[in-house]
Amino acid sequence: MIKDRLTAALSGLLLLSANGIQAQSNSLTPLAFKAGTNGAFTFDTGVLRGVLRADGKSVGLQSVSHTASGKRLDQSMGLFGHYRVFTTGQRHGVGAWDWPSTARLTQNGTVEVLWPATEERPFELRAVYRWSAPAILDLETSVTARQNLSKFESFLASYFTPGFTNELALTRNEAPPGAPPTFVPVLRASGEWQMFPRDTDAVSVIQDGRWKLPPNPVEWAIRPRFAQPVAVRRDVTSRLSALVMARSEECFALAMPHETESHCSLYLCQFGHDLKAGETARAHACLVILDHPDEQDYLREWTEFRGR
Repeated sequence: MIKDRLTAALSGLLLLSANGIQAQSNSLTPLAFKAGTNGAFTFDTGVLRGVLRADGKSVGLQSVSHTASGKRLDQSMGLFGHYRVFTTGQRHGVGAWDWPSTARLTQNGTVEVLWPATEERPFELRAVYRWSAPAILDLETSVTARQNLSKFESFLASYFTPGFTNELALTRNEAPPGAPPTFVPVLRASGEWQMFPRDTDAVSVIQDGRWKLPPNPVEWAIRPRFAQPVAVRRDVTSRLSALVMARSEECFALAMPHETESHCSLYLCQFGHDLKAGETARAHACLVILDHPDEQDYLREWTEFRGR
C-alpha cells in the first residue's frame, strides 16, 4: 500500500512537472499571442509582428509588419476582421467589429473571441486565432444559432497597404474540359467590385438583396466560379504576397474590388446556408505571407491548409 501511495505521488509530481514545462514552453514560443495593454494581444513570430484587437476592440490584426523587409502589410480595419453579418433580408448592425465582445488568451497561445447573442442578434459568434507557422495564421469562426437563421453569412475582411496592387483569384477552367484551374487577375475592366462564387446557389445568396441594405450598399460583378476559395494580393515592390484561403464547403464566394482600387482588400463570404436553432457551424480561413512566391507555392500552401 505504501509503495502504491509513493507511486501515485511520484506520478502526480511528474505530471505537475510536465505541465509546468509545457506552460513555460507555451509562454516562450514565438508562435503565440501574448497579452498586451488595454485588452490587446501582441505577436512577434520572427517573420511577422503586430497586434490583435487593438485597444480591446472587435477587430483583427493591425500594425502588421514583415520583419525582414520592414514592410507594413495592413491598413484601415486590418487583416482577418469580422465585418458584415447577414441573414436573408437582414444586416446585423454595421459590422461585427462594432459589437461588444470578450477575448481570452489560452495556455497554448491562441486568442478566443466571443460575441454573445442578444435580442437583436439571435446567434453567438466565436473566433479562434492561431499561429500555425511564423507566417501562417489560421482562424476558425463558429456560429451557434439561438433561433432558425436563413442563409447566415459572416463576411471576413482584410485590408492591405496600397503597395499590394496585384490581385489573383483561383478559378475553374472550363476549356478544355478537365483543364487545371487558373489564377486570373482581378482587373478594373471586369467591374469595380467583383465576386467569384462557388456555384449557382452561391449566386442566389449574393443577389438576394443583402448587399442593397445600408450602409454602403455594393453592386457586385459576378465573375467565373472559383476552383477553390484561394486569392492573392501581391506587392510588386517588395514581392511579398498575401495568400487568403478557405474551404469550399465553408466559403461560398471570394469578394474583392479590382486590384488597384483604394481599399486594397480581400473578403471571404463564409457559411451562406440555413441554421436551425441550437445548431453550430464552423468555417476555417488561413492567411499566409510569402516572400517571392510563384503560383506553385500558392497551390502547395493550399494543399497543406486543406490537410490541417
